[in-house]
Amino acid sequence: VMGATGSGKTTFINLTSGSNMRIGRGLQSCTNIVQVSTPFVLDGRLVTLIDTPGFDDTTKSDTEILRMIALYLQTTYENGKKLAGVLYFHRISDVRVGGISRRNFKMFRELCGDTTLKNVAIITNMWGEVDEDLGAAREEELVSKDIFFKPAIEKGARVFRHANTLKSAQRILRTVIANTPLALRIQRELVDQGKDISQTAAGIELNKELLEQAEKHRKELLGLQDEMKGMLHFSIGSPGELNHLQRQSRQRTKKPGKNLRLRPGSFKQR
Repeated sequence: VMGATGSGKTTFINLTSGSNMRIGRGLQSCTNIVQVSTPFVLDGRLVTLIDTPGFDDTTKSDTEILRMIALYLQTTYENGKKLAGVLYFHRISDVRVGGISRRNFKMFRELCGDTTLKNVAIITNMWGEVDEDLGAAREEELVSKDIFFKPAIEKGARVFRHANTLKSAQRILRTVIANTPLALRIQRELVDQGKDISQTAAGIELNKELLEQAEKHRKELLGLQDEMKGMLHFSIGSPGELNHLQRQSRQRTKKPGKNLRLRPGSFKQR
């Protein structure tokens, strides 16, 4: 079960499995490790749900999140277990889909791989927080635009509305457990192809994102420095204004993330 922080992943798992995992409030994440639900029976099948932190987690970096999820998926695959499906949660209550949400879903797609998307269920959640017509309009935008869910849907992913009831959750799970279990792309890359995580599609995408963020911050820093030079040159800035710009400049230099660099074979240990 994947998706952004606060999208309802843990609530869904607790509802369906009877587990008692901690639920975050607001944007503060409580899921900063991979958690496994209490196994439960649905239509005669034993089901286990796996809760994962989002790539916008408030306590860990995206690099740490990817490493954690990849290690878990590698271990389960090496033990002969494949997933019947992957659930991706999205808040329909979000006024707009920002860069963080798009990045979350892009990382999700790279983890799964195109051949596994037919086992993916995209779940729009929190319908009770929006007018139904407004929610339907947002849903239409999500499924019809290339920058959102359309490419995944074209590869076989299905979209479901979750009404925050047990009946609704079980309806979604019934479609998922009927799938033929498949290995995710990152599992094949790590185990079958012997790649390091930095060489996987998800690792490459994460490095790309981090480099883009670093470049953005570098340009912002240069802009601030130019402002400071201009103020000094024309003597139009007060000492207080200059000190404020200097503080901003120092803060900018602390923000860029680290590139994903792991030792070769770092995922080979059990």
